[in-house]
Parts: sequence; C-alpha cells; structure tokens
Amino acid sequence: MQVGSAAAYNNAGLFFAKRYFGLLAAAVLVITWLNLSNDVYDSDTGADKNKKESVVNLVGSRAVTQYAANISLLLGFVGLFWAFAEAGDVRFIFLVICAIACGYVYQCPPFRLSYRGLGEPLCFAAFGPLATTAFYFSNSIRSISSGIMLLPLNKTVIASSILVGLTTTLILFCSHFHQIDGDRAVGKMSPLVRIGTKAGARLVTLGIVTLYTLLVAFGITKCLPSSCIVLGALTLPLGKWVVDYVLKNHDDNSKIFMAKYYCVRLHALFGMALASGLVLARNGVLL
Repeated sequence: MQVGSAAAYNNAGLFFAKRYFGLLAAAVLVITWLNLSNDVYDSDTGADKNKKESVVNLVGSRAVTQYAANISLLLGFVGLFWAFAEAGDVRFIFLVICAIACGYVYQCPPFRLSYRGLGEPLCFAAFGPLATTAFYFSNSIRSISSGIMLLPLNKTVIASSILVGLTTTLILFCSHFHQIDGDRAVGKMSPLVRIGTKAGARLVTLGIVTLYTLLVAFGITKCLPSSCIVLGALTLPLGKWVVDYVLKNHDDNSKIFMAKYYCVRLHALFGMALASGLVLARNGVLL
C-alpha cells in the first residue's frame, strides 16, 4: 500500500492522508479476514492440526474465528468503498476486488487452489500487480469543479508492483517449509510438498537473486528512479541473510519456521526503501 501511494506521489505529487489511513485500516481488516479464514478452512481439512499459531487452535473455536473473519471482511469493504467514493476511480475498486477474489479462491471451498500448488502465483498477482496498482489508483481525484482526474498507469507503478509481489510471495513460499508433513497428509500439494526442501531452498535463492536483478534492471531502464535502486540495495544484506538461513536450515523444522519471519522483515524494509526512493525522487533527491 505504501509503495502504491508513493508511486502516486512520485507521478503527480498527490497524497491524501485521511484516505491513506482509512485504506490502511481497511487493508488490515481484509488481511485479517484472509488469515483467519485460512486458519478456519485449514482446520477443516486437518492441515493446521499441529500448527500452534493457528487462531482456531489458540481460540479453540472454529465458529468464533469464522465469525471474526466475516466481520473483518465486511468492515474492510466499508472502508474500501468509502475510498472509492473519495477517489472516483473504478479501476481502484475493480483491482481490489480482483485481489480479494484471488484470496478467496486461494483458500476457500470449493476452489482451495492452494491445495493444488497455485498459492504462490495467486499471492504474487494479488499483492503485487493488483493491490499495489489499486492503491496507486486510489489517489485519483474527484472534484465538483473539474470532475475526476485519473492517474495514468505508468512503468514506475508496474515495476514497483512486480517487486512487491516477489517479496510477498517469498513470505508465503517460506511458510511451507515446516508444514510439509502436515500438508502432504491432507493432500495439500504446496510447491515444497512437490519438490522438497532442498530444491525449495534453491528456489528461495533464485527468488532473492531475481528480486535484486530486477531492481537493477528497472533502474537501468528508468522504470524506477536511482534513489529506489540505492535504497533498495541497502536491503541486500538482509536478502543474503534469508538465502543463507534457508540453505542452512531448510530440513530443520525447529529452525526453518523462522524463515518466513525473516522474509516479512525483508518485505517491509524493501517496501520502505522503494516508497522512500519514490518520494525522494519527486522532491529532486536522486542519490
């Protein structure tokens, strides 16, 4: 979200604080629904039977968790449609609904595409090109005097959304390492169930290398300003840490579960670097 908003600021100098924080609250609620409903449906299949951090296991009630998930989604939609009314850009609400639909078919019956190993492509699409571009469009302007000023889709937001999609997908991919036995037992064919942890560790390495290669490529082709490249490069030690940790501990369930949390840190810091670089570039600081 911060990257999409920063891309809008970079392009047109637009930032609406009330809309941003309203959307932030709505996004948190939608993510809450995504996580809670995922725990509900994984409890139904038995995939989370031994997952200590499952909310269903922590609360001890599937019904309460399901109810909380539904309320979160409803309130999230209220916030999203409020932002749509403020921006007046139908592209925003269309892309957001598409992103949420990806989340639904990822985990909810009768689809449950995550059980077919399609979780990562859906995650990339939802959090990358769909959601990041949607939050960029949320900064369009509706006014009585001039009507609606729509932000143009440009190479900067497309490049940014691809990078955000990659870091988000790494989180999901690494979350499977310590759940292989449980996933296999209930027929959840995650990528790591199919290829094993050793090949999975190599894929994480490839993912990190791809992330920073694309960062440099987007800088060379002027899709992203140099400030994004410099600040993004500062996260390289954390990216290397993720690679080294996964390669060393991919077959140790007592340690590998931490990989997804390291990926969360990389995602957050890399996103902050991109957003900061876009804001600095708008203000003439190219580093």
